[in-house]
Amino acid sequence: MLTAAPRCRSIGLATGARSLWEGELSAEPAMFPGVRPARTMFAALFGELVFHSWPDAGSERSQDAYSLFYARSAALGWLTPAEEGATGGLWGMNDAAASPVPGPQPQRAAWFQVMLTEPAPGKVLPVQPFLACARDVVARLGTLRLQAVQILLPERDPPDDGYLTSPSDMRVARPLLDTPDWFADCDPRLRSPVRVTLDGGLDGSIRAAAPAILRSVREIRQGVFACDSFSLADDDHLILRPIPFEDATPDAVHHRVTFSGTLAEWSLDALGWLAAFLADLSSRHGINTPLMLTADRSAAPGMPAD
Repeated sequence: MLTAAPRCRSIGLATGARSLWEGELSAEPAMFPGVRPARTMFAALFGELVFHSWPDAGSERSQDAYSLFYARSAALGWLTPAEEGATGGLWGMNDAAASPVPGPQPQRAAWFQVMLTEPAPGKVLPVQPFLACARDVVARLGTLRLQAVQILLPERDPPDDGYLTSPSDMRVARPLLDTPDWFADCDPRLRSPVRVTLDGGLDGSIRAAAPAILRSVREIRQGVFACDSFSLADDDHLILRPIPFEDATPDAVHHRVTFSGTLAEWSLDALGWLAAFLADLSSRHGINTPLMLTADRSAAPGMPAD
C-alpha cells in the first residue's frame, strides 16, 4: 500500500517490509483518484553491492533504501503525496530495499516499487527518472557493480500521438526522440553488447510482435540502441529469479522474446531509456499487457553504475 510519509528501516532487517522475495509483494490499488490499480512499476538491480563504511558512523545507518528513495524522488518533484486531492509528481511510493541476498549469480542487490500517478496511460513511462532515483539511492548506500536489471513495465494504452521517424511511418514519443542527443557524444569505448528479454507472461502477443518491433528499432533514427536480432528460443532468454508478480502455480506459462544488440553505454540512464523505448514500441504494435524487461551485458563483466 502506498505510504503517506517516509519511514526508515535498518538495512539489514526485513521487519515490516513487504518483500516480493518472500511472496509478500504488495499490489494493492493506489490511493489516488483516477489512477488504474494495475499501474505498478518495479525495478530490481543485480550485481555486487558493497556498502560504504563511514568512520564513526555507528553500527546502523539512519536512512535505508526506502527513506532515501522517498526523499530523493520528493526533492526532484517526482513523488505524488498519498493524500486526497494530491497533484503533481510521477509516482506514489510503495516500498524499497537494499540487501544483497546470497544465491546464484548475479545476486539481487536492491529493489524499488512505486505506483504510477502520471503520465496518463499511453504516454512515455517514466522509467528514466525511476532508475535515476534508484541509482542515486544505491550510490548513497554503497558501490554497485551492475550486472543486470529487471523492470516491470505496466500495461499501457496504445499511444495516440507521436512523431514520424522511420521510412515505414512508425511513430515514437517525442521525449524519446529528444533523449538520444544526450548519448550522442558518449565515448565509443563505452558501447556495450546487451541482451534484453521481454516477458509477456500468459499473453503471447509479444512473440507475434517481435519481428515488427525489431524492424521499428532498426528504422527509427536513434543512436542509443542498435538491435542485431531477436530470438524466441528458451535457451536465449535471460531469466532472473525470483520473478516479481509471477503466477504461483507450478509450470506457469511465460511468452518471452529476447533482443540482442549494442547499447550506447552500460548505465541505468541508458537502460531506462531503452525500457521506455521498447514499452512505447510494444504498445504501438498492439501489446497492452504488462511486460517484464530483463537485461544484462551479454559479453562483458559488470561495471559500476553511474
